[in-house]
Amino acid sequence: MMTATTAASPKGRRRDGSTRLGRGGKSRQRAAGPLFVAPFMVLFLLLFLAPLGYAAYLSLFQERLIGGTAFVGLDNYAQALSDPQFLHGIGRVALFFVIQVPVMLLLALAFALALDSGLLRLARVIRLGIFVPYAVPSVVAALMWGYLYGPDFGPFAQLSRNLSLPVPHFLSDGWILGSLANIVTWEFVGYNMIILYAALRTIPEELYEAAAMDGAGAGRIAWSIKLPALRPALMLTLLFSVIGSFQLFNEPKLLMTIAPDVISSSYTANLYAYTLAFTGQQVNYAATVSFLLGLVIVTASYAVLLTANRRRSS
Repeated sequence: MMTATTAASPKGRRRDGSTRLGRGGKSRQRAAGPLFVAPFMVLFLLLFLAPLGYAAYLSLFQERLIGGTAFVGLDNYAQALSDPQFLHGIGRVALFFVIQVPVMLLLALAFALALDSGLLRLARVIRLGIFVPYAVPSVVAALMWGYLYGPDFGPFAQLSRNLSLPVPHFLSDGWILGSLANIVTWEFVGYNMIILYAALRTIPEELYEAAAMDGAGAGRIAWSIKLPALRPALMLTLLFSVIGSFQLFNEPKLLMTIAPDVISSSYTANLYAYTLAFTGQQVNYAATVSFLLGLVIVTASYAVLLTANRRRSS
């Protein structure tokens, strides 16, 4: 004899309110997952994998004056690996990464810790003010800073002349990498700060209370609790910075118009691939350069992850 708590009604609903799923219901649940994922997979296939495969196909061919398009295998890759313009572009963005990323992440970390401390007045206004530059499109930011850097019409140059001081040459060969780093830092400090600040807000308050009861001050809490908790978020921002640095394009492309003698068409690897494809009409070689650039980004990202995992395990 069935009890009242286990007996089921004819419609499949138990008396305790739970629902009993038959084989048909379970199969529908199993099919729901792939259906939800299907739109993403279709877009991922059409907008990422298909263009990637087509670019890989193009990189194996070469357009010749006599004979038309010919299959050359890995000859384009061998040519790119000995191309001084491509190699110099990779080295330049690597130097840019070493200079710019530590400064940007340290500023983002400092702002996030300051906002999380609760000691700042108008914290919401300050947080919004730091984040606003990220909302400015990179094209607009590059044009704005290009105007500020201008040696003839820029406000810094005019102020220096009025004060009888040497005019700063922000767009000269010795200054241009730092000028580009300043623009990118101005754009992305707020973005990274929001990621770190969000990670700080997930730390349980009980940890702070326990540390305060043990006599830990604000500095000790930041060093022993907040910074260790921020390691995953810092790793995420570092990976984003690796990808963004090696794909540097908008800022040098726009500043090239006012500093053509300093920024060449191959100043960065990404700019070099763009020039090959849309100016030189060398689509096959541009696809090869893009593939090698992607390989460099993957390698650099993996090296960062491997180094971080080794430090964590040690």
